[in-house]
Amino acid sequence: MTGKIIKALTIFLCHLGIAAAAGPDCSRSFTLALHDHGLLYSADTDSGIDKDVAEEIIRRSGCKVTVTLMPRARIWQLIESGALDFSLSGITNVERDKFASFAWYFSNRYYLLVRRDIEARTLADFEKQDKFQLGVIRGFRYSESANRLVDKLDASGRVSQAGGLAPLYQTLLSNRIQGMIIEPFDFPALEEKKIRDMSSIIEFSDPSVPHGLIMSKKSLTGVEQDKWRSIVNSMRSDGSMRRIFLKYFKPELADALVSF
Repeated sequence: MTGKIIKALTIFLCHLGIAAAAGPDCSRSFTLALHDHGLLYSADTDSGIDKDVAEEIIRRSGCKVTVTLMPRARIWQLIESGALDFSLSGITNVERDKFASFAWYFSNRYYLLVRRDIEARTLADFEKQDKFQLGVIRGFRYSESANRLVDKLDASGRVSQAGGLAPLYQTLLSNRIQGMIIEPFDFPALEEKKIRDMSSIIEFSDPSVPHGLIMSKKSLTGVEQDKWRSIVNSMRSDGSMRRIFLKYFKPELADALVSF
């Protein structure tokens, strides 16, 4: 083997080593959980934004990742314990920052969906009526004003929890709750005539809240978290993330969600 060939081979192997070092450590398999929530993921159709995002993250990482479906509350418990490596579309708060790290990929606002027949036009209208019950998904937190409303009503025994959107819509239709907190991903359900005809939307005044890949600090080192975060950032910068959102939303809403 000539000196030139040896030199070229050495340079090639060095480049391979640099590329491997830049990516996540794939020496073990990982776990990622999805949660059933509107356009983010539907167990009925096995499709959604988060599934598409997960598949692309896994493809780019080159690692083996086992994907499962879990309730949101259970996901946070396992992320905290280190028994689950990843989930998606998570938002942070002071408590979660202690055990989870994030890679942001979209940002959205929250809305209060209320029954028309209760004649609540503002958040104050809903809050001051003691008989009005609010429905939320177990394990979910929202924007600042939304969280404040949830916490205040919960302290008064006016909050009903459910495992997902479907049971909340049913309790709203049956008038067991009079309002529920929703996101843009939940809007397609509003196209169902029953819900559309009997409900209206009140906006919270909060700014958009970033959502991202959730990473367990207990199972992933800071260096490895940065590597996975780089994958998400690359999907944002090369337009891949926008293309995923365009499958589910009109361009103006997709752009608003991924541009922050």
